[in-house]
Order: sequence, then C-alpha cells, then structure tokens
Amino acid sequence: MKKAALAVPSSAPSFASAFSHEPADKRIEILRLVGESGSISQAARQAKVSYKAAWQAIDTLTNLAGVALVERAVGGSGGGGATLTPAGQKLLAVAGLLNETRSQVLAAFKANELLLPRALPALSNMSVRTSMRNQLPCQVDKLEVRGQMARVHLKLAGGALLVSRITKASAELLGLKKGQTVLALCKATAVTVTTQPNATASPSGVQGLNGQAVRVSRGTTGDEVALQLDGGLQLVGFALSGSGLKVRSPVQALVDESSLVIALSA
Repeated sequence: MKKAALAVPSSAPSFASAFSHEPADKRIEILRLVGESGSISQAARQAKVSYKAAWQAIDTLTNLAGVALVERAVGGSGGGGATLTPAGQKLLAVAGLLNETRSQVLAAFKANELLLPRALPALSNMSVRTSMRNQLPCQVDKLEVRGQMARVHLKLAGGALLVSRITKASAELLGLKKGQTVLALCKATAVTVTTQPNATASPSGVQGLNGQAVRVSRGTTGDEVALQLDGGLQLVGFALSGSGLKVRSPVQALVDESSLVIALSA
C-alpha cells in the first residue's frame, strides 16, 4: 500500500500551538483512536462523531502543529487505512503528559482549603474551545489603521496573504505588531468556494485563496468543500449546491475581511 502524509507547510513542529486550547479535547481523542485503529472511519465511530468531523479534527491539529500527523494508506487488499507519523505519536505522548500534569495541579488546588470556590470554574473557562472550524496559523505582516478600524495584513505559510478587519481598540488590546504569530479564525459558513480562478470580480473586502479540493460533501443547501491551500494549510467552506466540484479540482476560497477573527495562541 502506498502511504501519503497530509501536506503541511515545511517548517518545524509547533506542538504548543496544537495545544492552544484544552489539551485533552476531542481532537486529541480522535488522533489517538486513529493510531489505535489504523482507520479514520473507525476512529470517528468510536469517538461518536461523523467521518467529516474526524477529518476536520485532524486537519485542524495538522494546521496548528505545522507538521503532518497522519499518513493515509491508499489501496491494497484492506482498502487503505491511516497511521500516525512519528510527529503524531510524539504529539499524543506530549498530550498525555500535559493532561496528567493538569490533573495533578487541579487535584492539589482542590485539596487547598484556601482555594476560592469559584476558582476552578474560572480556570476551566480560560480554556474555551471554539466552533470555528478554520484555524490558520499566520504572522502579522503589517497594520493599517483607519480611524477606529484596523486592517491587519496576515501572511500564511507559503506566502499567501489575508486581511482581517477589526477595531483599532481590539488591535491595541491584543498588542498586535509586525512579525507576531497569531491564529486567523473563520467559520466554514463564512467561506465561499468557487472554481479557480474566480470568473467575476470580488466585492470590496473579499479576498481569495487558491487551493485544491480534497473532500466534497454534497448537500441540498450547499456543497461542503475541504480544500488544501497552496501553502499546505487546510480550509473548509461551502460551494453552491450542485457545484459540480470534485476532489482535486482547483478552487478558490473567498473570505470577507470582517469574517476573520484574530486570536493569540499563547
């Protein structure tokens, strides 16, 4: 069987980014189950999520870690499967240590009579996870302040550029500056996927990212498309129902500046 690692930017692993939220979350569980079962579909069943959600978990972790975590085995008598890369195995080991340490720390605080009753819920709330499926590591390229608004120019792996339009106050509170590493977050429903190149001029404030469709799920209200950007990152968006897009089709993801949220990973 031929194995192919999920493509990611050619850079050093960044496991700290992969754990930017709660380390023992569903994404880590799915990665662990892939390693145990050798199958993404089996891992999805065991984790009680859809096959599509399992893929999204792997894509997000791969984006955040900046290194391939899973290898897909294509063909063969078993119909293919999936195995963890050495980096994927290492990430799981680190996740286990972090979770064990976290449990020990919380247990120590619970035993402390001076601990305020509301302290533990507050700590839990500080590790909030988000419904935004697109989480793209990037760097601040420049800031453009116009009145009370700021346009933050971001550079993705591979050199692709994005712009996020936020308030000047938000930029100040985040302490954004050139060269800073951040996460660009965006809901999948805010990403419109079209054929590449886009045949018509994009509205003001809408930017395009070129890539290739890697998964397409048909739907009556729109076709969900997972695409791999030219720089290797994964992105999810929606095309019109009956779009005719297929796997390996060149596509363009259209994202409005105002739909991009900037987050600090640490």
